Amino acid sequence: MGDNVQFFDIILFGMIAAFLILRLRSVLGRHKDNKTQNKGDEKVVTEAHKTEKDNVISLPSTEKSDIKQSEKVSDPEDKLLTDVIKHIPNFDRVEFLVGARTAFEMIVEGFASGDRELLGDLLNEEVYGNFEQSIIDREANSYTLENTLIRIVDSQIIEGSINGGDALITVKLTSEQINVTRDEEGNTVDGDPQNITTIIDIWTFAREINADGPNWELVATRSLE
Repeated sequence: MGDNVQFFDIILFGMIAAFLILRLRSVLGRHKDNKTQNKGDEKVVTEAHKTEKDNVISLPSTEKSDIKQSEKVSDPEDKLLTDVIKHIPNFDRVEFLVGARTAFEMIVEGFASGDRELLGDLLNEEVYGNFEQSIIDREANSYTLENTLIRIVDSQIIEGSINGGDALITVKLTSEQINVTRDEEGNTVDGDPQNITTIIDIWTFAREINADGPNWELVATRSLE
């Protein structure tokens, strides 16, 4: 009886070992594939030359910026943002920044593709009008805008305030992008597909204090030169 139990244990342990080896090979195989793919992605990025001024496609602005990059940004926990938190008790700064970054990606992509429906859901009337006019001008010339958002380098809340029944939060978004404008024949009109440009946008989001939903609208945009 004892020998049979021992023999059964040996078989069981052998089966477990074989299963773990197969799992390990499977994981290593996928890891190798991912590593190869990442190398390919890195090659694409490193082959593009980073520039600070070239290849800038500015999103429509609602006001001119008088903020200098060297100015000290407001502390996210300063009194202004504290006022916002008092009026919106469930406000979460981290979640808001995640949402702002997601909205930034969607709006930049929507502007490049001319997705009016998407933009209409995320922008207030004034900002939407500015964006749409730029899209109309582009379409009138039979131009297309190719945008590649490489990454959002940084996002910071730089101001928060209460204006009547609205909460306003301004975010500084630093991103790396490749923007190319082409004519209907595919010729490059503006930009360079090999240049990665660092762009700094200042966007203000707003929502009604007593709104049932957590959605914020983009109500003002400007860019830092």
